[in-house]
Amino acid sequence: MGIIKAAKLAFDYLKYDENGNVESKQRAVDGVDLDVEAGDFIAILGHNGSGKSTLAKHINAILLPSEGSLWVDGKDTQDESKLWEIRQSAGMVFQNPDNQIIGTIVDEDVGFGPENMGVPQEEIWQRVEDSLRAVGMWEYRSHSPNKLSGGQKQRVAIAGVVAMKPKCIVLDEPTAMLDPNGRREVIRTVHELNQKEHVTVILITHYMEEVIDADRVIVMDAGKVVMQGTPHEVFGRVEELKSYRLDVPQATLVTHDLRKMGFDLRPDILSNEELVEALQEYRAAHKQKIPD
Repeated sequence: MGIIKAAKLAFDYLKYDENGNVESKQRAVDGVDLDVEAGDFIAILGHNGSGKSTLAKHINAILLPSEGSLWVDGKDTQDESKLWEIRQSAGMVFQNPDNQIIGTIVDEDVGFGPENMGVPQEEIWQRVEDSLRAVGMWEYRSHSPNKLSGGQKQRVAIAGVVAMKPKCIVLDEPTAMLDPNGRREVIRTVHELNQKEHVTVILITHYMEEVIDADRVIVMDAGKVVMQGTPHEVFGRVEELKSYRLDVPQATLVTHDLRKMGFDLRPDILSNEELVEALQEYRAAHKQKIPD
């Protein structure tokens, strides 16, 4: 069993009438099977209402299954006696960092989680330093979070989770409220944590460029997993992604259009660098001009 495993996971949002009786229900997650190995970087994509954020909240046991099961580090999220251990294993980072930052000074905020866990004082401050260094925010340790940019605030929020030493971090659209520079800062930070600290990462996003370096991409629609594979495997299926109201990386879209014009390029190009290389190879092979 991987660090995160879902088996036929389903969840219904219930609507109650004025007497407290269930009036209707809406299935947000529908029969999801998931197996994430320790150290993986998994990206989950889907348009609004696809169920991706609802799935994310199950990993931290914020929500519990209506049907099926979900295990975190071998523990069933429906076992109330394991709730504290589950939330120590899987940390959560949300869209708006202001909702997670509660301290008036950066280092105090990052130390809040370990302190609540009963970590000895000396170890707390070592964890604060290690986690702030890991996200590139150590030099801001004495700053007020209110004086930071959106990207910096989100990195502090991530540091606060890292300081609790979870085995897995779930990021629910962490860059949705950031400008392009802030988005790049946060995604670079997350990749470094995954590669250097071997933290398992589950990234929920709707920015295609954020997931091209993931180990695996999962696409959700109407609560179901409808596609999954490596980024090259998933983004090579442009028309299918469009049918789920999703975009693709710009280089992939250009490649798709060139293929429709008759250029024999591989369909799974993800980056501008890959596209340039493919066009150069095509030009050399066919000895003809490639349109600008």
